[in-house]
Amino acid sequence: MDYEISHEGIVQDAGKDSVMVLLSPGVSCSGCQAEKSCNISGNDRKLIKVDGAFNLSSGEKVLVSMKKSQGYSAILLGYLIPLIVVIITLTAMISLSVNELFSGLISLGLLIPYYFLLFVLRKSISNRFTFTINRII
Repeated sequence: MDYEISHEGIVQDAGKDSVMVLLSPGVSCSGCQAEKSCNISGNDRKLIKVDGAFNLSSGEKVLVSMKKSQGYSAILLGYLIPLIVVIITLTAMISLSVNELFSGLISLGLLIPYYFLLFVLRKSISNRFTFTINRII
């Protein structure tokens, strides 16, 4: 069974093919299992774009949801793979007797092409993540 991660928000802008929703942390964050890995659980408000045709207008309260497995995929792409790249590179460079400073710089430097690749592939990556919107009455 695939659970969903949901956040309440307010529609900021509703277009023909997308909706901009301002997500704000709420009381429900404290009981959520994904609270520690979710960036919404802090005090910050997040503005997200949800593609699709919705019959919504600005100011409406909505519930934005995504499957928990998609959240794990986002964590994998954004945090876990870069961490693994840094650790493997750092270990390999130190085992080859490269200076620790240069090993660290090279390990961190490899993140630049990784995140650039994510930036270039952002359209195809964003197609893997789907949000659903439900109006709160």
